Amino acid sequence: MKIKRIETFCNEFVGFVRLTDETGAQGWGQVSTYHSDITAQVLHRQVAPWTLGVEISDLDDHLDRIAEREHKFPGSYLCRAMCGLDTAIWDMRGKIAGKPVAALLGGSAGPLRAYASSMKRDITPIQEAERFMRLRDEYGFNAFKFRVGAECGRNQDEWPGRTEEIIPTIAKTLGGPGVDLLADGNSCYSPARAIEVGRIMEDNGLAHFEEPCPYWLLEQTKEVTDALSIDVTGGEQDCDLQVWKRMIDMRAVDIVQPDICYLGGINRTMRVVRMAADAGLPVTPHAANWSMVTLFTMHLLRAIPNGGKYLEFSIEGADYYPWQYGLFRRSPYDIVDGKAYVTEEPGWGVEIDPEWLAKSTYHVSEMN
Repeated sequence: MKIKRIETFCNEFVGFVRLTDETGAQGWGQVSTYHSDITAQVLHRQVAPWTLGVEISDLDDHLDRIAEREHKFPGSYLCRAMCGLDTAIWDMRGKIAGKPVAALLGGSAGPLRAYASSMKRDITPIQEAERFMRLRDEYGFNAFKFRVGAECGRNQDEWPGRTEEIIPTIAKTLGGPGVDLLADGNSCYSPARAIEVGRIMEDNGLAHFEEPCPYWLLEQTKEVTDALSIDVTGGEQDCDLQVWKRMIDMRAVDIVQPDICYLGGINRTMRVVRMAADAGLPVTPHAANWSMVTLFTMHLLRAIPNGGKYLEFSIEGADYYPWQYGLFRRSPYDIVDGKAYVTEEPGWGVEIDPEWLAKSTYHVSEMN
């Protein structure tokens, strides 16, 4: 395949990418959310020049070559931009083959158990429990994740005593056979405090303690992992494959949680999946909003042998994520009996809403 045109349609929060190859075939992907307008500039300036008109037979090698050409700019923005290229190529491949991406990855269309993922900390424990119960009754969720501590909080709680209250409140209200309860520390704690909080989780039957310590301090996270019987998880922020190798080799976590968009797309995420599989670790990716990241994750989880028990599914609405509405002609995110569904539609199986595209900021890079 040779790409002849790369188009981006962006606002501050979301950026879609359309590729056209030399035959006229097209595919849609997405750069990572958040500051997507900046990421689109990186795509056009630092990814497009190494991609347009180049024969792409090995996508892994092509992405590595981009990183080598841009070796002075390693890190998040380059990976977020490469995700737009990678995911649009996978959509194009799916449409050419007439198959969903999940099938191209060796899996199939079908259902995925989802967990209801809260993003909020400015919510009382009782309010959180009540909305979890509503979601359980309306959509059939039987797994729920809530927030503890404060984001990068240096051992401080969102308000004093919230963590000690919310863990037993959620457990008493929703816990029981067939229900999984998860909690996310978002890099809040020192190892000693994380272990204290983890013991409270263990006493209340929780299954999953996410990112307890500053994510960049792997040794601290490993200390917590080694001390607790509850699964300690992490990795959503990490985009460096060498950091991933070290994290997995040292068993810093029990479950790895790459974010497909932060990491650089499907191909780079599959490298993490394979590393984790070799180490006997499950993969429960981070997918925290209703842009295409959750769709990418659905297809990945339907295909990999070491997928975790569930798909992360945000429960936040327009008050928290106003920008995630109106993206698609038809939402791919219907939850039935606690499950999301990958369809048989080719590629990602979704169409971007033309009205959204018409309001976006447009840029194009083309072969001369």
